[in-house]
Amino acid sequence: MSGPIACVPPRDISRSLVRPGGVLATQAGPFPGAGGKTFNLIQEDRLSAKFTLKVTSRTVAIAGIAALAGLAGAIPSQADEADAKTLLKQMSDYLAAQKAFSFDYDSDLEVVTKDQQKLALASSGNMAVERPDKLRAERVGGFTDVEVVYDGKTLSILGDQKSAYSQAELPGTLDQLFDTLRDKYGRPISGADLLLSDVYDALMPEVKDVKDLGSGVIGGVECNHLAFRTDEVDWQIWIATGADPYPCRYVVTSKEVPGSPEYRVDLRNWKAGDKVAQADFGFQPPANAKKVEMSDLPETDELPKSFAVGGTK
Repeated sequence: MSGPIACVPPRDISRSLVRPGGVLATQAGPFPGAGGKTFNLIQEDRLSAKFTLKVTSRTVAIAGIAALAGLAGAIPSQADEADAKTLLKQMSDYLAAQKAFSFDYDSDLEVVTKDQQKLALASSGNMAVERPDKLRAERVGGFTDVEVVYDGKTLSILGDQKSAYSQAELPGTLDQLFDTLRDKYGRPISGADLLLSDVYDALMPEVKDVKDLGSGVIGGVECNHLAFRTDEVDWQIWIATGADPYPCRYVVTSKEVPGSPEYRVDLRNWKAGDKVAQADFGFQPPANAKKVEMSDLPETDELPKSFAVGGTK
């Protein structure tokens, strides 16, 4: 590949993926390019400040064009829309009622090159949450190892392959933490809209179209598959059936970026209530880690620093 490459990550409808000033961002973590290559990105997708996971005001892979073309006529609108909203609200209420939960996850962030080639950046991690104000999150990718710990008063971020960390006094709730990380520090936590105290209220304000697509299976778990549209993104969610309607997959597709890149996160090993192992929300940095200011902590976005934003569209 030669010349600048314009890569644009998908837009998330939530504040979890939107950096102040409009540049899409995702999870924490630097990603140097293989072989020392640097990919110059064009900042094609400028997001409005209002489109943030307050998440702000957030495709099923269907084999064959014929199947896709026949989908619209196969879905009754009003009844399915009401069912989909009810299922999403049930998930939101269930999540809000859990005082503690934990899960592992796998995520993919797609970028699109200037030549319209899609590239996927993959990572895995785990999260432990204790409402209303405690969080421990770890994420590992091919080029990064990041840890975020919050005990209700102090935020600690360990990054740069665990060689540097930063701390800030931020007393408050998790909802307030996610806002501050995004708006003040430009370090949004990807998928944070699924961790809010009211997921339904965060996701639905800009939704203009709703579909209940029936059943799906994610990681062996039967799910209800729902699809939603806003002016700027399409998003889908697969919610486990049964007494514990937790999210199993969440996909956000940008409609304003050529190539329609996606962000996807799959949740697994979901545990809630008494099944959650006691989490440690204290932070102890490695002995050789250097403490730095938050602004000096090496970038913790999912987009590698080797994918340098620059050039013109």
